[in-house]
Amino acid sequence: MHTQQEKGAAFLALHQQAKAFIVAYAWDAGSTRILASAGFLAIATTSAGYAFSLGRQDNKVGREAILQNAADIVGSTDLPVSADLENGFGDSAEAAAETIRMAAAVGLVGGSIEDSTYDSTKPLYEIAHAADRVRAAVEAARSQPFPFVLTARAENFLVGRPNLADAIKRLQAYQEAGADVLYAPGLTREEDIRAVVQAVDRPVNVVMGLTGSPLDLATLSKIGVKRISVGSALARRAYGALRDAAREMMEFGTFRYADHAAPYGELNNLFGQPR
Repeated sequence: MHTQQEKGAAFLALHQQAKAFIVAYAWDAGSTRILASAGFLAIATTSAGYAFSLGRQDNKVGREAILQNAADIVGSTDLPVSADLENGFGDSAEAAAETIRMAAAVGLVGGSIEDSTYDSTKPLYEIAHAADRVRAAVEAARSQPFPFVLTARAENFLVGRPNLADAIKRLQAYQEAGADVLYAPGLTREEDIRAVVQAVDRPVNVVMGLTGSPLDLATLSKIGVKRISVGSALARRAYGALRDAAREMMEFGTFRYADHAAPYGELNNLFGQPR
């Protein structure tokens, strides 16, 4: 088994490669083990995927449950694991810092902090306050005895404020605050992603899977992206397959969905192997 120091160093090193890498997003131990067996080099948690597994809305689960889920995922793989830590579960800088300390304590070696307020009337924190929150999170990350990769997110395009100039200004402020990785989820156009990469000097994360974007790993690497995430897309794909199978049975009384199901023996053997 790798130590947290080794996992943290490995995760940090992935961001320093010449080409981009894909981090796979899991929502429970089973999905983690399937993704690890596919050859991914790092795992991340999806707050939405986990919330859906509980039959709840995203951002309605709370820090304790999110971190317990992260601990379960960490315990199911020897790969580095980073977590979606929403907005740090509080408005204050100290709340963000405490979340990072708690994340490190459950075995995580990375985490992201959003600038979303979850208030529809004012969905983003003011830049100065958002940067203070990132700065506090970075200080908490640096206080750990191992590398903890802190990702700062500018949520403009996910909260109905699709202003690229403002998103870049935010990411530059978060870079100044010490964030290791910068991320503006929701960008789909190559020119917008390129503008972000050229505006900062830290590794940039881009999410794919929100839509059927034609951009691929090779293209994003050429642009200069260092990390590609998929957020809740894998969980939504799995739940979409379940939904479609249920509709087939109820509407047609047929069971053709089973032709595309993973074989029982394959899964049983995978889950029976040492972690």
